[in-house]
Amino acid sequence: MTAPPADPGPVTVRVFTRRLGATPRGARLARHLAVRELHTWGVPHGTDASDRIAVIVAELAANAVTHGRVPGRDFELTLTLLAAGAGTCARVRAEVTDTRTELRPPVPGAVRPPRPLDEHGRGLPLVDALADRWAVVDREPPGKTVRAEVDLAWPADAHGRLRT
Repeated sequence: MTAPPADPGPVTVRVFTRRLGATPRGARLARHLAVRELHTWGVPHGTDASDRIAVIVAELAANAVTHGRVPGRDFELTLTLLAAGAGTCARVRAEVTDTRTELRPPVPGAVRPPRPLDEHGRGLPLVDALADRWAVVDREPPGKTVRAEVDLAWPADAHGRLRT
């Protein structure tokens, strides 16, 4: 008797990567670029998935600019459309990479909600609430990538195109 074939995992269907200046303008641009790119991939503006990813990208980019900024270095936004095969739901992975390493990275599941009058600290609780899963990944050269995934409510066809 032979063992069933191993699950190959998700298949990358599309990738968008952009390096942006570590400024508030760069963080704002990251959100706009993400929403526009998702729309070209078949995730329309104003849908639940588009709105969730827009907030996630905005928060991760703002954190990269505020807490991960190293003078003279940019941050990077990567969006990946993943599908596990025909008839399965696709998902979008948003990754924001910065080059700061001396701060302790956030830990999924250990994010504390801010107190009512706190002026900061709402970004990662939002990511935690909106993403279906998220993680922090070390990278080489020094730095970290915060990755968040949102499952899409509709499946991909055999070629990885979204069916709406």
